[in-house]
Amino acid sequence: MSKKWLLSVSLAVSVSVIAACGDVDSDESAGENNNSQEEEPAGNSSEGESEGGEEAPEENPEQAQEEMPEPDFSDIPDVVADVNGEELQKEDFEAQYTTAMQTYAMQGMNPQEDKEMEKQLQEQTVEQMIGQELLIQEADSRDFEVSQEDVDAEMDSLKEQFGSDEEFKTALEEQGYTEEDLQSDIETQVKVDQLVEEEAGEIEVSDEELEEAYDQMTAQQEQMGGGEGEDGEEAEVPSFEEMKPQLEEQLATQKEGEEVQKLVEELREEGDVTVNL
Repeated sequence: MSKKWLLSVSLAVSVSVIAACGDVDSDESAGENNNSQEEEPAGNSSEGESEGGEEAPEENPEQAQEEMPEPDFSDIPDVVADVNGEELQKEDFEAQYTTAMQTYAMQGMNPQEDKEMEKQLQEQTVEQMIGQELLIQEADSRDFEVSQEDVDAEMDSLKEQFGSDEEFKTALEEQGYTEEDLQSDIETQVKVDQLVEEEAGEIEVSDEELEEAYDQMTAQQEQMGGGEGEDGEEAEVPSFEEMKPQLEEQLATQKEGEEVQKLVEELREEGDVTVNL
């Protein structure tokens, strides 16, 4: 059964975190490029436009996303990879790749304009799918138990992302899914969450690591020109104590992702994986 619904609603955070670890630096640099692009219209506005910012709609990420052409999947094979006998289908690749393209569009970039970037994104998408499948297979092989209460809790969490039950049902129908299909995928995801928790164990973040992360954050803000407020005066940087809970959560997630990545690498080395791109 296709797992596109489970992935498209971002329920598979624990599964997808393996890809995030490798993309943090590129996303930050993309954010810097996007910031510089957004600053230019502001300068032009002060010279030739009113303070109302009539040029602003041209920089709307949603508009940029709408203007991005549809990805070309004509060269993508029907089976993008084989993981221990499980075929990863083109339709699932298309769903994940399109989501990644939308993320780039929101940052003001279009990978289709750069063949090397487009190829890299395709490879990253397939690798993420392989990692997801390896984790799912490993979770299925272990004796994890999933209660109906666990499934119901995740289902309720998903429904809260929609305005009403009717919108939720409509979204299911558009994906060609039934609630029974979704419950099955949720059960798989809960097992993967249990696998991640078991592999990562008790994650501890030291004060030294938190202080180092805080110093890096403040340094990055200064490099990106975030040290000045709108009045030209130096903006106040949040204190270490204010940022500590957020930094602790980020570092714990990063460490968990590193443990998951290690597991994926081990499973791939032991398994039989073929990439068809």
